[in-house]
Amino acid sequence: MNHLILLFSLFLAPAFADKESQKTNQNFSSNNASHKRLKRDWIWNQMHIKEEIDTPLPHHVGKITSSVRNNNAKYIIEGEYANTIFKVEETSGDVYAFERLDREKKAEYELTALIIDRRNNQSLEPPSKFIIKVYDINDNVPVFVQKVFNGSVPEMSPVGTSVTKVTAVDADDPTVTGHATVTYQVIKGDEYFTVDDSG
Repeated sequence: MNHLILLFSLFLAPAFADKESQKTNQNFSSNNASHKRLKRDWIWNQMHIKEEIDTPLPHHVGKITSSVRNNNAKYIIEGEYANTIFKVEETSGDVYAFERLDREKKAEYELTALIIDRRNNQSLEPPSKFIIKVYDINDNVPVFVQKVFNGSVPEMSPVGTSVTKVTAVDADDPTVTGHATVTYQVIKGDEYFTVDDSG
């Protein structure tokens, strides 16, 4: 009988220990779950708008949105020309321009996105800065940098002798192919003179 009791207690001890460790693990994982904060992030669409759009205002620029899930969330924008030129639809995060933009006057606008709880105005996410870029259209003509360019050449100079250099500039975006490219042409006196693309 003593042997049976001893065997029984040996089997009981590991089983009891295993149950205790399961309980401890469950408590630990439930504590972890309660303290674990879900990571939230701002999610962005590309923010850009063409200049001089010839359609009725307002013009859709882009969308700011966060992964925050809160029925009382409200989007706000702050910064240069926020709530004047640019406005945000507070529930969807859609950003609109209420004026036609001119890239030659201003090429970028820096704004800040916020998302708050409309019940208490508490921030639901740290603010995030973003830039709205104005895309160029080829809407400027080249302009000479001065009204008159004087040149001279000694008589009997060989063909191809440089006489003068002319310069014109274009206010369009030089990074967009063809928008700020300037070419030159002699329209009077072309029987004696030519001009190349460098002026």
